[in-house]
Amino acid sequence: MAAPRRPSGGGLRRAPQDGRLDEINKEFLSDPKFSNEKDLEEKLAVFKEKYMEFDLNNQGEIDLMSVKRMMEKLGAPKTHLELKRMISEVTGGVSDTISYQDFVNLMLGKRSAVLKLVMMFEGKANESNRKPSGPPPERDIASLP
Repeated sequence: MAAPRRPSGGGLRRAPQDGRLDEINKEFLSDPKFSNEKDLEEKLAVFKEKYMEFDLNNQGEIDLMSVKRMMEKLGAPKTHLELKRMISEVTGGVSDTISYQDFVNLMLGKRSAVLKLVMMFEGKANESNRKPSGPPPERDIASLP
């Protein structure tokens, strides 16, 4: 009997990564630093899914091209220099890739890193800046400047 596949299309090749990320999530759940965080378990599940979605090489790290894809999917494409700065800010300049620990610390932390801000607010900005559809409203002479 075949093993069940994940709905995201990751299949069996994502199973080891899924287990590693679950172990890291357990560490965050037992960390007293995050004990006051509301709905921590649910947040970590969402973070894990998002992280796995953008870990294109399935190596447990998000590299420059993965961040590029993430930003394009969010509707906020960035230059390579901007992407490198974002990664450097998240990792503290230590690495060229974002580990899952870095990602979760970013999302749960109090720092306002560029990547976190973009991920949280880019979708909201796109929703509020939608142009009205259809023909423009009729104007009369009184409405002219």
